Amino acid sequence: MTRRTERPISIRPRNSGTSPERRAAFRRGLSAETRAAILLLVKGYRILARRWQSPVGEIDIVARRRRVLIFVEVKARARLDDAAEAVSERQRRRIVAAAQAWLAGHPEHASAEIRFDAVLVMPRRWPRHIVAAFDASS
Repeated sequence: MTRRTERPISIRPRNSGTSPERRAAFRRGLSAETRAAILLLVKGYRILARRWQSPVGEIDIVARRRRVLIFVEVKARARLDDAAEAVSERQRRRIVAAAQAWLAGHPEHASAEIRFDAVLVMPRRWPRHIVAAFDASS
């Protein structure tokens, strides 16, 4: 039985000629997404996709627990308040559009309850999972 896989997780920045600061930010983001995925696994979610990309946007993590399908935006900042405020209105619209694209390609999840969560990651602290951080209408 073959298993359909998503696009592989990139371990390098797309543009190898980027500055050291951008490379460091990329590594921090990848680390934050890994920490967020671990948190969700501990909470009983099954990770369906990480760093899923479409022409309309990217979703950091797609996960499912029972009948709930979550699209997760991961934000890493030095302070919790900064992380919580980091998801802009424009970014929310792109995440919703990307979620619709993901669902179009995965009709087996069409009956699930859909939710948009966030995981906020700070240095030396356990990540914070914000359930229903925003909805498709925001």
